Amino acid sequence: MTTKSSRRILSTAEERRATVMRTAIDAFAARGYYGTTTTEVAKHAGISQAYVYRLFPDKEALFVAVVDHCAQRIRECLADGAARTGSGDPQAVLASMAEAYARLIADRGLLMVVMQANCAASEPAIRDAVQALYARQVEYVRAASGAAEEQIQEFFARGFLCNAVVAMEAEDIDAPWARTLALGLRHYPAE
Repeated sequence: MTTKSSRRILSTAEERRATVMRTAIDAFAARGYYGTTTTEVAKHAGISQAYVYRLFPDKEALFVAVVDHCAQRIRECLADGAARTGSGDPQAVLASMAEAYARLIADRGLLMVVMQANCAASEPAIRDAVQALYARQVEYVRAASGAAEEQIQEFFARGFLCNAVVAMEAEDIDAPWARTLALGLRHYPAE
């Protein structure tokens, strides 16, 4: 007879999937798509590699799921920024979304996954996921801000520059080139 206190509590498939996703984000952020194995992800998630393959058919599907997860977090961040805007002025909405995004990319895992995804976009499924990420973000920014095409392009251009500055930690470098790239950009320390 097994007592309640001696029963092993099994996690649900959804909890394991969430654990695998968190672990995969860390692994892909650190070593990219090509440098990460599903064996590493499984080991760090505390499950078998076979179970990873029950959740995701292959490494590419796992990476695409991670990219989609990051895209959703970015979309939520932009929506939060837009909701905090006290004005309907397109420039004010863009500024509020940019502020929210600057806070989001203090999460280096998310930032580096997006950067790694851009680099692995030669793989068709990953390219599709990256294109979908940007398509959703651009269309959301367009709808939420009402900004002109040039303003939206500038918003994303500054976002790409922010990504690069934060990824290479240029804001911590005391050199003219680093100060030039970081000029006028707001960054937040990782929490």
